[in-house]
Amino acid sequence: MTPRVETVAETGSTNDDMMARARDGASEGCWIRAERQISGRGRQGRAWSSDTGNLSASTLVRVHPGDPPAPTLALVAAVALHESVTVAVPGLDVRIKWPNDLVVGDAKLSGILLERQGDAVVVGFGVNLRSAPSIADRATVSVASLIGTAPTPADFLDILADLMTYWIATWRSAGLEPVRQRWLAAAHPIGAALRVRSGNTAVDGLFAGLDRDGGLLLRTAETVRTVHAGDVFLL
Repeated sequence: MTPRVETVAETGSTNDDMMARARDGASEGCWIRAERQISGRGRQGRAWSSDTGNLSASTLVRVHPGDPPAPTLALVAAVALHESVTVAVPGLDVRIKWPNDLVVGDAKLSGILLERQGDAVVVGFGVNLRSAPSIADRATVSVASLIGTAPTPADFLDILADLMTYWIATWRSAGLEPVRQRWLAAAHPIGAALRVRSGNTAVDGLFAGLDRDGGLLLRTAETVRTVHAGDVFLL
């Protein structure tokens, strides 16, 4: 099925635009893509700039009774985006960093932001195809800087929309476990050194997988912690 994509030349935030459409009764599976996004944001309200040639797009999921917990859509989106990159850019060694960033080495290639209102979950994607924004506390990278060229945002979104449809259907029909297993296969390896920062507190440990609900398992000298919120850095 051809994705329902609305393309605009410029907007502040595709997530804000999609949230407005959700309030107006938009149905699941619609997309909005901006050629240029000037007031984008990431998790915890961080600014995320996206210029022409990068993907800035949002879609809508309507949460149904009986669906797995809505926050686990973060893992669904990460898996769909990771598979999209592997299809669009074969051979690129890209990994998922909890919960849903894509990284090449320790450099951020993309970000995903989920926002909810009622039964509507808006999922926003920012992918550095042509260029990488400057972020104060972390390295960033673009597809073009790695291989010299990049797919167009429109072509990339065609792939992503199909894979989101597939993985949302899997999440609904089979539960979180197939998503969780695919996420683990695409993530950095078990035993990778991580730092989890929450507010002014930072904890170092080793990646020990995901719990059954998608929480990050962090092995420290004393115990294995389950992390449900925080910024994760590869060490």
